[in-house]
Amino acid sequence: MSTALPTDISVTVSRALAEDIGDGDLTAALVPESAQARGHVITREEAVLCGSAWFDEVFRQVDDRIRIHWEALDGSTVRRDQVLCRLEGPARGLLTGERSALNFLQTLSGTATETRRYAEAVQGTRATIRDTRKTLPGLRNAQKYAVRCGGAYNLRMGLYDGILIKENHIMSAGSIAAAMQAARASSAQVPVEVEVETLEQVREALAAGADIMLLDNFDLAGMRQAVGITAARAKLEASGGIDLKALRQVAETGVDYISVGSITKHVQAVDLSMRFEFGKH
Repeated sequence: MSTALPTDISVTVSRALAEDIGDGDLTAALVPESAQARGHVITREEAVLCGSAWFDEVFRQVDDRIRIHWEALDGSTVRRDQVLCRLEGPARGLLTGERSALNFLQTLSGTATETRRYAEAVQGTRATIRDTRKTLPGLRNAQKYAVRCGGAYNLRMGLYDGILIKENHIMSAGSIAAAMQAARASSAQVPVEVEVETLEQVREALAAGADIMLLDNFDLAGMRQAVGITAARAKLEASGGIDLKALRQVAETGVDYISVGSITKHVQAVDLSMRFEFGKH
């Protein structure tokens, strides 16, 4: 699984700083321009660290004289009260960038931490956890990276790199077979996934040549039957409000994937704190 960084970090950070700083940080301007400071970031809870590149980019754009030394890496589990990184440089820049940098770090670490819980819950089964397009607006690539750091996989980045034929597409096309025929006739060289709601639709999608079938809100018995019907001729993905309590049972039905929107949609930010020491350094 690749954990390559997204290419839009600079743009994403620039937008975040623009909404926070605007025409200038009026409060940081009260601090003498020559003032220097040191600081460190600690976590108040155990978590999976994620977002260091966004954190670094915030301070690079605010004041590139600020130096940051990381004591933990993205994807690593950090313990409560652990120092994550140390910073030093112009006090104004440190104060101005503090909130935006922490916002990225706490949000992406929250996504990675929740993802890790889901990924660990299915260990030992054939199933893997996949995310959805239910991401925070403007943070799609960042959260998808956090999912990978947490040990899960990306379903698709957007509408441009995968075909997922859902209920409304089927209704518009007239049938699963018609929608599949249109997908195969297109120039898109990607796997075709079809959302199904009944075992009859599983059979229909399989006959039409679907690569993957999304089992929408199937019960456990229905999932097991779908596994038997497909007999490994197509991949199966379970979806529909699957939480940690039900996750293991779903994984043990034999499905290949479990898609979980909550890991990117219901974000619980990790509790982080940045402490400063001011003076001449």
